[in-house]
Amino acid sequence: MTPFAIAGVQMHVAALHSNVDGMIHRLDILMARFPWTQMVLFSELAPFGPLDQYSLPPENETIERFQEAARKYRVWLIPGSMFITDPEDGRIYNTSLVINPEGEVIRRYAKMFPFRPYESGVAAGNEFCVFDVPEVGRFGLSICYDMWFPETTRQLTSQGVEVLLHPVLTGTTDRDAELAIARATAAQFQCYVIDVNGLGAGGVGKSCVVDPTSMVLHQSAGQEDMFPIEVDLDMVRRQRETGMKGLGQVLKSFRDRPTDFSVYDRASGTDDYLKTLGPLAVPLQGTTAGLEATAPAMRVPLMPSYQGQETVPGFAHKVPPVFAPEPLPNPTAGTLTPVSLEPEQPVAPAAGTPNPPVRPGVFTNTTSHETDSSSG
Repeated sequence: MTPFAIAGVQMHVAALHSNVDGMIHRLDILMARFPWTQMVLFSELAPFGPLDQYSLPPENETIERFQEAARKYRVWLIPGSMFITDPEDGRIYNTSLVINPEGEVIRRYAKMFPFRPYESGVAAGNEFCVFDVPEVGRFGLSICYDMWFPETTRQLTSQGVEVLLHPVLTGTTDRDAELAIARATAAQFQCYVIDVNGLGAGGVGKSCVVDPTSMVLHQSAGQEDMFPIEVDLDMVRRQRETGMKGLGQVLKSFRDRPTDFSVYDRASGTDDYLKTLGPLAVPLQGTTAGLEATAPAMRVPLMPSYQGQETVPGFAHKVPPVFAPEPLPNPTAGTLTPVSLEPEQPVAPAAGTPNPPVRPGVFTNTTSHETDSSSG
C-alpha cells in the first residue's frame, strides 16, 4: 500500500472581500485536528471570490502567505485558485498554484476551459499541470469546468496521473451533473478524483472524493467541512493492470485502439455540424434559440462510410487507414465434437510456472522536489 492523506476544505467564500485569513485559520484548525494530513486542497477562487476585478499580479503577498503556511505545516498546499493578470499581455487567467512542503511554488496552472459565455473576460490557459510527490505518486490538476471535457483528463492520465485534484466553484443547478461527471471520470480514467467546492459566493458545496472504482469515499453536504481522506495509490496501479474490479482495462484499451479520431483534426470536416451551431452567448429572456433549428441532416451532409469508398469527403482526400482485422470467434464454437470412448491418456504438465505472477504497475519517474514555477 502507498498511502497518502489528502484533505479537502469546503468553506464559505465571500465575493467582496479577501478570504485569505479565513483559509489560513481553517488550515490551522485542520492541522490541529488531523496532523497526519499531507496535502490540502481548497475550492476554486477561494482566496478572493468569483469577481475578476480582484485580479493580482503573478507575484504577490497572498502567495507568500500560502507559501509560509505550507512550510509551517510541511504539507502540499493547493489554495484553490485566484485571478492572475499576465503582465505581458494584460489578460486575466484563473490560476491555481501547487506549493510543496518547503514552501516553493512548483506549478502554476491556468484553467483551460473558463465557464463561457459566463466567464467571457477570463483567458484560457493551454498548458497541463502534472507533478510528482516523491515516493508517493503522480498528481494532476484541473479546475471546475475543465472536467466537462474528458480530453483534459485523458491528457493527464496518459502522462501517468493517479490522483486528479479538482477545485470547483459551482453555485448553480448543474452541481448534481458535476458529481456524476466526477464519478464517471474516476471510472473512465482509473484515478482518484478529489473534488472540492465552496459555499456562499464560492458554491453550493457537495464536495466529494471518488476512488478509481467510482465509489464515493466522502460526500459533503451544504455546510462547512474538512475531510482528510487517505488514498491508496497501489490500488490505482493494480486496477490499471488488472481492470476495474477485475473488469475493464480502459487505459490499455485506449492505448491499443484500432483507430484515431478525426474530430480532433480541425481541418478534417468531421466537426462541420458543430460549426452550424449558434454563437457561444448567454441566453436572453424569451429566446427561441434551437427551437426553430433544422435537424443535423438538413445542416450538414452525412459522410458516407460504405466499403469501396476510396476517399472520405472532408479528409483532404486521404485514404482511410487499413487496420488489421479483429480476431474472429472460435469457428467451432457451438458445434458438436465427437466423444471418444477410449480412456484418456495422462497429459504431461507444461514446462514453466503454471500461473506466472502478473507484474504490477510500477510507478516510475519519481523526481526530487522541483523548484521551477512553470506550468506542468
